[in-house]
Amino acid sequence: MSAREPLVMHVVFRFDVGGLENGVVNLINGLEPGTFRHMVVALTECTESFCKRIERPGVEFVSLHKGPGHGIRLYPRLFRLFREYRPAVVHTRNLAALEAAVPALAAGVPVRIHGEHGWDVADLSGQNNKNRWIRRLYSPFVSHYVALSGQIEAYLHERVGISAGRIERICNGVDTSRFRPATARAVVPGMPFDPARHRLVGTVGRLQPVKDQRALIDAFATVVRRSDDADAWRLVVVGDGPLREDLERHVQALGLGGLVWMAGQRDDVAGLMRQFDLFVLPSIAEGISNTVLEAMASGVAVVATDVGGNRELVEDGVSGTVVAPSDVAGLADAIEAYMKAPSAREAAGSAARCRVEQRFSIERAVADYCSLYRRLLGEQACLRASA
Repeated sequence: MSAREPLVMHVVFRFDVGGLENGVVNLINGLEPGTFRHMVVALTECTESFCKRIERPGVEFVSLHKGPGHGIRLYPRLFRLFREYRPAVVHTRNLAALEAAVPALAAGVPVRIHGEHGWDVADLSGQNNKNRWIRRLYSPFVSHYVALSGQIEAYLHERVGISAGRIERICNGVDTSRFRPATARAVVPGMPFDPARHRLVGTVGRLQPVKDQRALIDAFATVVRRSDDADAWRLVVVGDGPLREDLERHVQALGLGGLVWMAGQRDDVAGLMRQFDLFVLPSIAEGISNTVLEAMASGVAVVATDVGGNRELVEDGVSGTVVAPSDVAGLADAIEAYMKAPSAREAAGSAARCRVEQRFSIERAVADYCSLYRRLLGEQACLRASA
């Protein structure tokens, strides 16, 4: 690997399982060799198991083990890190990593990109004035912004006050070869249901309040109670997190023990997606959902809440259905409608796959990031030459 390749240093709060982090993995793995070198810096920790998802050789990982509170104590270490490695681009992501832009500027990093992927758990709609002012305070240290959805782009421009010329909108992309429609239904290892006999409603996400799997479980219970043919349907909840025990107790309390599989964290999400008849994302906040894109690429109809960029992904009434967040009755109606109309379900799945191929492939997202990096580096070179 040539030392002349510009180094992109990706700075995140934690490098572990998550949509934001999957985006970093896809970007690093997808960029053509010989374009950029890469380094991942986690303010807290790069977990060993997740780092193994990076297939590109020569990528370094640094864990800074930051404690609670402001990261100003890390500034000297970050400054030394930037000075030692001389990255051409420091790419921070989300509010928790934004503060790294300060030592990056001090160290002379020419391009400092900040990506906004979605809202914080404590600020689900971006209305927190403190967070807005923090973003505004740090804006002089950032040379360019990436917004993953139109909603976030509007927030940065209208609420934070970032000029439109400093914001690039780049949506997530999905690997359409890994996530693809099924050619045959197959039993996934460990799954208690038989795809040949059962119809599967599935969701994938960390088990935490913002993902609101409880609303999906309640909606599924509603459908089971009122539908004559609901006995053939099963619910698969993939993911782990702090709410797992609470959700498992809720499933039992609703009498759904034999109808719901709490699958936990899985390494075979692509295979599971291909077995779903319907994918549901019940979140109360999102940026651009990787799991929605993965379901669409798998040729599965989607029911998603109308938050973040979900409506930008799912064409309501074409590739799926968009419902209001926290609306259990609306969620149940949408699920039941697809249960009763297999032809509509199949048509929506086909339309979803076509939409992903046309607009949301990983190749398109990687090309957009590569173009942005090159353009900003070129602009900096011109500025230095004219100085």
